[in-house]
Amino acid sequence: MKLKLDFDDLADDFFDNTRLLGIVASVKNYQFCWQLNNLLRYDFRINNDIEIQLYKKQRQYYFSIFEYREPTASLVHYLYHNQFDGEYLLPEFKHLDFLWLLKGDIVAEDFMQQLVQSIRSITAVQLVTELTNEKIKNRGHLIF
Repeated sequence: MKLKLDFDDLADDFFDNTRLLGIVASVKNYQFCWQLNNLLRYDFRINNDIEIQLYKKQRQYYFSIFEYREPTASLVHYLYHNQFDGEYLLPEFKHLDFLWLLKGDIVAEDFMQQLVQSIRSITAVQLVTELTNEKIKNRGHLIF
Protein backbone atom coordinates (compact mmCIF):
# COMPACT_ATOMS: atom_id res chain seq x y z
CA MET A 1 0.00 0.00 0.00
CA LYS A 2 1.35 3.38 -0.99
CA LEU A 3 0.77 6.37 1.30
CA LYS A 4 0.11 9.72 -0.32
CA LEU A 5 0.29 13.12 1.32
CA ASP A 6 -2.72 15.30 0.58
CA PHE A 7 -1.42 18.85 0.31
CA ASP A 8 -4.91 20.34 0.13
CA ASP A 9 -5.81 18.83 3.51
CA LEU A 10 -2.46 19.99 4.92
CA ALA A 11 -3.10 23.53 3.68
CA ASP A 12 -6.66 23.50 5.03
CA ASP A 13 -5.40 22.45 8.46
CA PHE A 14 -2.63 25.07 8.43
CA PHE A 15 -4.99 27.90 7.45
CA ASP A 16 -7.80 26.91 9.82
CA ASN A 17 -8.72 29.97 11.95
CA THR A 18 -6.16 32.26 10.34
CA ARG A 19 -6.31 35.80 8.98
CA LEU A 20 -3.93 37.12 6.35
CA LEU A 21 -3.04 40.70 5.49
CA GLY A 22 -1.19 41.89 2.43
CA ILE A 23 0.97 45.00 2.89
CA VAL A 24 2.71 47.32 0.46
CA ALA A 25 5.58 49.14 2.19
CA SER A 26 8.74 50.37 0.51
CA VAL A 27 11.15 49.57 3.36
CA LYS A 28 13.47 46.70 4.26
CA ASN A 29 11.92 43.86 6.26
CA TYR A 30 13.95 44.57 9.41
CA GLN A 31 13.03 48.28 9.24
CA PHE A 32 9.36 47.44 8.89
CA CYS A 33 9.53 45.09 11.90
CA TRP A 34 11.29 47.76 13.93
CA GLN A 35 8.51 50.23 13.10
CA LEU A 36 5.82 47.69 14.00
CA ASN A 37 7.55 46.82 17.27
CA ASN A 38 7.72 50.49 18.25
CA LEU A 39 4.17 51.32 17.19
CA LEU A 40 2.36 48.24 18.49
CA ARG A 41 4.71 47.29 21.34
CA TYR A 42 5.23 43.91 19.69
CA ASP A 43 8.48 41.98 19.60
CA PHE A 44 8.82 40.66 16.05
CA ARG A 45 11.99 38.61 15.67
CA ILE A 46 13.33 36.76 12.68
CA ASN A 47 12.83 33.01 12.96
CA ASN A 48 15.35 31.23 10.73
CA ASP A 49 13.93 27.83 11.70
CA ILE A 50 10.75 28.47 9.69
CA GLU A 51 12.31 30.36 6.78
CA ILE A 52 10.66 29.40 3.48
CA GLN A 53 12.94 27.97 0.80
CA LEU A 54 11.70 27.64 -2.76
CA TYR A 55 13.55 26.12 -5.67
CA LYS A 56 12.76 27.88 -8.95
CA LYS A 57 14.67 28.30 -12.18
CA GLN A 58 17.46 26.06 -10.85
CA ARG A 59 18.09 28.43 -7.91
CA GLN A 60 17.27 28.53 -4.22
CA TYR A 61 15.18 31.45 -2.92
CA TYR A 62 14.89 32.24 0.78
CA PHE A 63 11.92 34.13 2.22
CA SER A 64 12.39 35.39 5.76
CA ILE A 65 9.67 35.13 8.39
CA PHE A 66 9.45 37.29 11.48
CA GLU A 67 7.47 35.95 14.42
CA TYR A 68 5.72 37.45 17.44
CA ARG A 69 3.88 35.34 20.03
CA GLU A 70 1.37 37.18 22.17
CA PRO A 71 2.32 36.56 25.79
CA THR A 72 -1.26 36.32 27.15
CA ALA A 73 -2.90 34.40 24.30
CA SER A 74 -2.21 31.60 21.87
CA LEU A 75 -2.22 34.01 18.91
CA VAL A 76 0.99 34.08 16.87
CA HIS A 77 1.82 36.75 14.27
CA TYR A 78 3.99 35.80 11.29
CA LEU A 79 5.35 38.45 8.93
CA TYR A 80 6.57 37.02 5.61
CA HIS A 81 8.72 38.96 3.18
CA ASN A 82 7.06 38.32 -0.19
CA GLN A 83 10.10 39.04 -2.38
CA PHE A 84 13.63 37.67 -2.63
CA ASP A 85 16.05 38.39 -5.46
CA GLY A 86 13.34 38.98 -8.08
CA GLU A 87 11.16 36.02 -7.10
CA TYR A 88 7.93 36.10 -5.10
CA LEU A 89 6.63 33.83 -2.38
CA LEU A 90 3.12 34.44 -3.72
CA PRO A 91 3.57 35.32 -7.42
CA GLU A 92 -0.13 36.18 -7.73
CA PHE A 93 0.52 39.10 -5.36
CA LYS A 94 3.70 40.61 -6.81
CA HIS A 95 2.57 44.06 -5.75
CA LEU A 96 2.65 43.08 -2.04
CA ASP A 97 5.87 43.44 -0.07
CA PHE A 98 4.76 41.70 3.13
CA LEU A 99 2.23 39.09 4.22
CA TRP A 100 1.01 39.13 7.82
CA LEU A 101 -0.49 35.84 9.02
CA LEU A 102 -2.36 35.68 12.32
CA LYS A 103 -2.65 32.08 13.52
CA GLY A 104 -3.43 30.04 16.62
CA ASP A 105 -6.55 31.77 17.92
CA ILE A 106 -9.74 33.31 16.58
CA VAL A 107 -9.14 36.97 15.70
CA ALA A 108 -12.03 39.31 16.39
CA GLU A 109 -13.10 41.69 13.63
CA ASP A 110 -12.63 44.79 15.81
CA PHE A 111 -9.05 43.72 16.67
CA MET A 112 -8.36 43.19 12.97
CA GLN A 113 -9.70 46.62 12.02
CA GLN A 114 -7.64 48.29 14.75
CA LEU A 115 -4.52 46.42 13.58
CA VAL A 116 -5.10 47.48 9.96
CA GLN A 117 -5.53 51.12 11.00
CA SER A 118 -2.34 50.98 13.08
CA ILE A 119 -0.34 49.52 10.19
CA ARG A 120 -1.72 52.18 7.83
CA SER A 121 -0.44 54.90 10.17
CA ILE A 122 3.18 53.96 9.34
CA THR A 123 4.43 56.46 6.76
CA ALA A 124 6.12 53.84 4.54
CA VAL A 125 2.91 51.80 4.23
CA GLN A 126 0.96 52.42 1.06
CA LEU A 127 -1.64 49.64 1.25
CA VAL A 128 -3.04 47.14 3.75
CA THR A 129 -5.65 44.65 2.60
CA GLU A 130 -7.05 41.41 3.95
CA LEU A 131 -6.58 38.38 1.72
CA THR A 132 -9.00 35.47 1.68
CA ASN A 133 -7.90 31.88 1.20
CA GLU A 134 -9.84 31.68 -2.07
CA LYS A 135 -7.67 34.41 -3.62
CA ILE A 136 -4.38 32.65 -2.82
CA LYS A 137 -3.30 30.23 -5.55
CA ASN A 138 0.06 29.29 -3.98
CA ARG A 139 -0.97 29.14 -0.33
CA GLY A 140 1.21 26.05 0.11
CA HIS A 141 4.23 28.39 -0.12
CA LEU A 142 3.22 29.92 3.22
CA ILE A 143 3.29 26.61 5.09
CA PHE A 144 6.38 26.05 7.21
